[in-house]
Amino acid sequence: MLINRKNWKVFVFCILFGSFLTLIMQKISPLRAASSDLDKTLQQMQILTEIFDYIQQNYVVEKSAKEIIQGAAHGMVRTLDPFSQYLEPESLKEMQSETEGQFGGLGIRIQMRNDWLTVMTPIPDTPAYRAGVLPGDIIVRIEGESTQGITLMDAIRKLRGEPGTQVKITIVHEGAKEPQEFTITREVIKIESVRGRLLEDRIGYVQITEFTASTDKDLTRNLQKLSQDGLNGLVLDLRNNPGGLLNSAVSVSKQFLGNNKLIVYTQGRKSSRVEYRSENKAPYEKLPMVILVNEGSASGSEIVAGALQDHHRALIVGATTYGKASVQSVIPLTDGSGLRLTTAKYYTPLGRAIQREEKTGKGGIVPDIPILVNRDVEVKLRQQQENVYGKDRTTQSVIKKEEQVKDEALLRAIEFLKANKILTPT
Repeated sequence: MLINRKNWKVFVFCILFGSFLTLIMQKISPLRAASSDLDKTLQQMQILTEIFDYIQQNYVVEKSAKEIIQGAAHGMVRTLDPFSQYLEPESLKEMQSETEGQFGGLGIRIQMRNDWLTVMTPIPDTPAYRAGVLPGDIIVRIEGESTQGITLMDAIRKLRGEPGTQVKITIVHEGAKEPQEFTITREVIKIESVRGRLLEDRIGYVQITEFTASTDKDLTRNLQKLSQDGLNGLVLDLRNNPGGLLNSAVSVSKQFLGNNKLIVYTQGRKSSRVEYRSENKAPYEKLPMVILVNEGSASGSEIVAGALQDHHRALIVGATTYGKASVQSVIPLTDGSGLRLTTAKYYTPLGRAIQREEKTGKGGIVPDIPILVNRDVEVKLRQQQENVYGKDRTTQSVIKKEEQVKDEALLRAIEFLKANKILTPT
């Protein structure tokens, strides 16, 4: 049922009154300046009321007030950054419960970038990872339907499903001339966050795939086992690690940084600086180490790499990281919906902003030793990391040894550790 103009004015007043009251209460400048700011805000808000009125009266099909207002909310938040979201009640509940239980999925972290569904990073040992999906890939269609302008939650609903079922996605790889179609079978996504093994010359290799609640404990167990075998150097592989829990990333950093060093801090326009520091002593603060990163290393990975780089504690090898290091607060709204809003950013100990700026492209952690890997080699390297049981019940790569490609970043890291060409901790 349409709202007539008289009721509409009352309706708009009710919507805006709370916002205006909050605005007035927050003003701390002189009364005249506050009044001027409020007048400007009222004039700008009038445009929204006019648009709402025209849609209600003249749009070709009837739209409810709820639909229009939710659309306006989505539009407002979309002007901010790729990580802020307006969450309708159903989406908010889904987000709050998505870590409970198991679900069938592809194993990718996604976001909206420039109005397109974009892959942040695929998670190792998942269907998308094995299929060759890469960080920065744009998913242009899901089951033949365009993803341009799709909401993040709608995209997640389309990509998830019963384990064993298939979903067809169309992807545009950076630099590719034609889109590529993938038909991927959904699986229950189980993440083994830490894997470790001993390489040549007693150099340890530890891969962290994601920062979960158990990562610090799993890392400790792996390092203790490697230490028993005579560990004298470490390669920490954070490639394609999309991040995860802040406290987990901080705890990992504490393994290698002592003396109450600053690990990371957050700072927002309205929030005060919050610092995260190491303990007085760290169990592996003298262990020579190199960290591997790439375009798929994001958030928690960038916190660890940035902290150890700023303190000259580790050499960073690979490609510039993704640049995702902002703090999102989820704010419940009165109708059961929610607002996921970026309220602060993460900074390295030396004050470098990790978050990538959309306009300038600046951000992320720039490696000390840059090594660029083309797409074909990247896919091959991923396949080489997948293991199967051999006849002797030992694990071996699914790719035959004679067909494997060199992992240049890992080889370079080993060379530096062998030659002890690493930075001296401060």
